Parts: sequence; structure tokens; C-alpha cells
Amino acid sequence: MQSATPAPALDRAAAPLYKHRYISLVLLMLPVLLVSVDNTVLSFALPSISRDLGPSSTTLLWIVDVYPLILAGLLVAMGTVGDRVGRRRLLMIGATGFALVSAAAAFSPTAELLIAARALMAFFGAMLMPSTLSLLRNIFTDARERTMAIAIWAGAFAAGSSLGPIVGGILLEHFAWGSVFLLAVPVLIPLLALGFVFIPESRDPNPGRIDLVSVVLSLAALTPFVFGIKQLAHDGVTVVGVAAVIVGLVVGVLFVRRQRRIPNPLLDLTLFANAPFAGSIVANFLSVFSLVGFLFFASQHLQLVLGLSPLDSGLLLLPATLVGIGAGMLAAVLVRRFSPRSVVLGGLSCTAAGFAMVVLFQHDLVAMVVAVAFVVLSFGVSFAETISNDVILASVPEEKAGAAAGISETAYELGVVLGTAVLGAVLSAFYRANVVVPAGLDPAAERAAGETLGGAMSASTSLPGGSGDALVASAKAAFESGIGVTSTIAVVLIATAWAVVHRTLRSTRPTGRPVPAAPVAPATAPTEPVTD
Repeated sequence: MQSATPAPALDRAAAPLYKHRYISLVLLMLPVLLVSVDNTVLSFALPSISRDLGPSSTTLLWIVDVYPLILAGLLVAMGTVGDRVGRRRLLMIGATGFALVSAAAAFSPTAELLIAARALMAFFGAMLMPSTLSLLRNIFTDARERTMAIAIWAGAFAAGSSLGPIVGGILLEHFAWGSVFLLAVPVLIPLLALGFVFIPESRDPNPGRIDLVSVVLSLAALTPFVFGIKQLAHDGVTVVGVAAVIVGLVVGVLFVRRQRRIPNPLLDLTLFANAPFAGSIVANFLSVFSLVGFLFFASQHLQLVLGLSPLDSGLLLLPATLVGIGAGMLAAVLVRRFSPRSVVLGGLSCTAAGFAMVVLFQHDLVAMVVAVAFVVLSFGVSFAETISNDVILASVPEEKAGAAAGISETAYELGVVLGTAVLGAVLSAFYRANVVVPAGLDPAAERAAGETLGGAMSASTSLPGGSGDALVASAKAAFESGIGVTSTIAVVLIATAWAVVHRTLRSTRPTGRPVPAAPVAPATAPTEPVTD
């Protein structure tokens, strides 16, 4: 830990441009990169975890699902907590906890302990993302610089998502499955060593008391809701799935009612009265919802239909990451000449075009078509979300930056979970309706072949040559029958996002500073330092 004087809190009257702001940006990119890599790298370690720890199929699913369930439930709460206790302080607590628990997870002797470790990782991970985005809002006081900083932040997130499969493939070729968790330690060490020196503290200068009941209600609303959606997508209409969704909705209503009644709400619902803020949140949610649907079927198509290895599949999709990073930078430049609405609408149009390519070539979806479609789609998503994230932060008072960032990240996580669940369920439904499973399989293999493409590929090895080939051909055709429908749904969702942005961002000036739809308190008060 450095012994230098901690970075001061920002006083806008005395220091409108913080001199270490770009060092701060580099440090704040580290947890973003880590969290986005962590979203995708675990899936490549599951076979090794299954072999070493011997979990049941349900337990294996919980190893994956417990992290997004808890993360989605805590993001709003942690964003608001950061506004009140200090965003840098919360970031450093989260980074310390995430690194320590990740190291413990790498050496988990049982699947149950690994699930517990993943739950704790989600708890500390929820402190990271809202803190990084809200700190950028307060560190970069110049509108143009802030837009570029958010573009770099979004680029780091996109890079991490695409690097996950590549990093996972490399690590698992040379090390045990625990290496994917140990990755967090070296990534976070620079942040922990230098964060107190170069990242200034910021928080709401007039914080209210944290309402613990609201924190519990937010977790109790989002967690069962997300769990229920995943259950319904995986098992169809079941009592457990329907009950979980109902519980989530009922508790959500109680949460909203409490926020309207108490003087210091955990979630400031008046933020949604600002049309640019609300419209950008909806657009981001629908964009991510569609994007993860693409990744869900593209990863399976490349590996199971076209026969590419996980590493080769990741490398094939890597150019899209580089294009996405460049698109964010380009958007940050173009927004100086064009209105934010025009830039976001242009990005959404490119996103729709990427899905339209899949629809057009669904019966001849070779690797190059997938790669090009993902390049176009990534360009559009990064182009649009860079500016919409800037609109989200710029359209609220700076003391509410943490709450706004928490809402934005919650919309993202819900988009990831629900996009995979809903669009994955559509794809699975078309697969089950069209696959033809030949006789001669044991009941377990027959059930697996009728449910997933991977199950069919595995079951085909136990059949005679002709029957096995017929099952593989039928499974691939059934899988591809759902790709076109899934992509068509994504086009409709992006068109909806386009319409929402066209309507809600009409009050936005080309400078990148939205005109609030309703009066809000000016963000003129200097941010108070935190006494360490």
C-alpha cells in the first residue's frame, strides 16, 4: 500500500480538472475488465470443475447462477450506498473482498463451498461496477472528456467479455480450473496499491441514513424474479418458477411503495421522470438483452455445428471486440457534431443490421458470416451505449451519480440474465419441436438429445454410424431453425429501443448535456472528503 497522501475529494470551484484523472481512468478500468472477463470465463472451466468436485447437475447450475442472481439484486443498493459512504471507499472494499474470495474459490474442496464463494464474489462485485462509473462522472468534469472516458470504460467492458473465452482457453490448457478465479488477484493489485493515491473520493454531500429494509427488499425482489425467469426458461411452466416470479413482483411493488414513502429512499424514483435518463436505461436493457441472445446461439453454432474449438471460436469473435472499442471512441468524437439522439439511433440501426444478416443467412451460417455479423452488431452496441451511458450520468445531479450508475448496471445485468433465459428458451423450444431422436438410446441419453444440441452430439456417439449421423444432422437442422426466429425477435427489440430513444432523447442538445425533462437540483455543491 502506498504511503503517499491520499487523493483529495474533488472541489469543482478550486480544481475543475483533476490532474490525475487519466491515471484514475486506467485504475478504474481494471475492475471493469475483471468483472466482464469473469462473466464468460467460468463456462470453460465447468467440465474440469465437474470432473474434480463431482457436483450434481443442479449444483453445477448453481455454481453458475448464484453470481448473477445476487449481483442483480444488490447493484441498485450498492450504487446508493456508494453515494452515501463514499464511492472510492466502497470500490476499495469491493476490490479487496473480491480478490480474497476469488483466491479462496480457486481452492474450494467441494462444490457447495464454491457456490458460497461465488455468492460472496457477487456481494463484493456489486460494489465495483456502479462505483467505477459514478467515479468517472465526478472525476471528468469536462463533458467531452467524460464522454471519451466512458467510451474507454465501455471498451474495457467489451474487451473483457470477448477476452474471457480466450483467457479461459489458455489458462485451462496449462493450469487447473482454479486459475480462472486466481486471475482476479494480479488484476486488482494495482488498484489496491494505487487507488487511495490517485482516485479522488466523492459522495453525496448531504447523505441520508441508509434504509436497510429497502436493501433487503431490493434483494428479495430481484433475486427470486431472476431465478424464476431462469427456471421457467429451463424447465417450462413449473410451480417453483411461477411462484418465484410472483414473489419477486410482489416484493418489488412493496419496494417501490416504500421508496415513495420514506424521506431518504434507496432508489430515487424521481430519476425516471427525466426522459433522457429513462429512455437510455430502456435502450441499454434491450440492446444487452438482444446481444447476449446472439452470443448464446453463436457460441454453440461455432463449436457444435461448425466444429470449432472454444479457443478458435473466441479468436474468431475477437475482431468484433476491437471494432467495438473503436466504435465507442468514434461515438465520443461524433457526438460533438451531432446530437446524442442521432448517434444512439445510428448505433441501434447497426445493431439491427447485424441481426438482420443472421436472418438472411440462417440456412448458410458459415463462420465468416457469424464473424461479420458480430462485427456489425458490436459496432452498433458500443456506438450506442457509449453515448447512452453518458446521457444517463449527465442527466442526473452529480450527487446521484452512484444511484444512476447502479440502475444502469442493474439494467445491464437483468438484460444479460433475461436475454439468455428468454431468447435461449425460444431457441430451445424450436430445437425440441424439430429434432428427431432415433430409437436405440437409453432414456437419459434420449432425453438429453431431445433437449439440447450438445446432448444430441454426445448421444450420437453411442448409436451405429447411420443412426448417429442422422441424429447429428437432425439436431443441427433443429438448432438452426430457432436461430432465425431468435434473431428476428432481437431485431424487433432493437426497433423498440430505437423508437424509445427517438422519443425520449428529443430534448438532448448536441453538446452531450441533456436538458432534463423535469427540474432537478443543480450539481454545484463540492463533494465532501471522506476521513480515512
